[in-house]
Amino acid sequence: MKKIIPVLIIVLTASACSNDKAISGSNTQIPEAFTQQNSVQINKDKNTIRERFSAPEGYIWIDEQPDSFGYFIENFKLKPYGSPILKYDGTPIATQDLHETVFDIDTGNKDLQQCADAAIRLRAEYLYKAKRFDEIKFHFTSGDLVSWNDYKSGIRAFVNGNSVSFRKTAGFDDSYQNFRKYLDLIFNYAGTISLNKETKAVTKTSDLKTGDILITPGSPGHIVFISGVCKNKNGEKLFLLSEGFTPAQSIHTLSNPFDKNISPWYNLDANSSETKTARYFFKPTNFRSF
Repeated sequence: MKKIIPVLIIVLTASACSNDKAISGSNTQIPEAFTQQNSVQINKDKNTIRERFSAPEGYIWIDEQPDSFGYFIENFKLKPYGSPILKYDGTPIATQDLHETVFDIDTGNKDLQQCADAAIRLRAEYLYKAKRFDEIKFHFTSGDLVSWNDYKSGIRAFVNGNSVSFRKTAGFDDSYQNFRKYLDLIFNYAGTISLNKETKAVTKTSDLKTGDILITPGSPGHIVFISGVCKNKNGEKLFLLSEGFTPAQSIHTLSNPFDKNISPWYNLDANSSETKTARYFFKPTNFRSF
């Protein structure tokens, strides 16, 4: 099978989060809100998001179904409190004061697992753990769909100029090690543009849930994902946000420098013209769901 892909050159040089680091540096001007008192209890000895962060006063955590993607994220193992964000080469990033947690998951040893890839990684790991192998499939930015079922059966993608072709060149291998190779391939050729297309819009704040993404598709583009939700007696919600970034680095939960009183929780509006997060401003606001 062979398709002509006019956008392939863009794919090769501008997949997930390209140049987001520079964009973030110029767009995120943090206000002087650090004098506020934080009302959120952080249980530093706990090792999941659900256990580590209490809801702010007047709010309670929203329960997720045990077999859901949201439950998987909220109960994913975290590194010890205070762990730094590390780049793919094992060195720390320069800014270490805008995150609250680091997920206990590898980043790989190449500059691949960036922002869109962090969301893809957790979604794929969730489906893999649930043995929902038929659902593990992602598009390249070119539009080509690449599934884990094909990859584990030995089918490989070959890029030649402006086209991608697929041929069976390997034997069957459904090991986790091979699964990680599949994900690295996806990370290399997928990004914010492709992930935006293969997810569904969420237009009501009341419908937002753990696992949904906030995304700016493009080159550069960026993604954060909701990693926890709480609500008060009036049904108003607050949200935790997590992300990967460029260069490839630890998946981490963001603090909220704009409202230190509820940090790391965020008050989000699906219909806002702009959403400010600790390391990136999203304009327009674009929430989507797997």
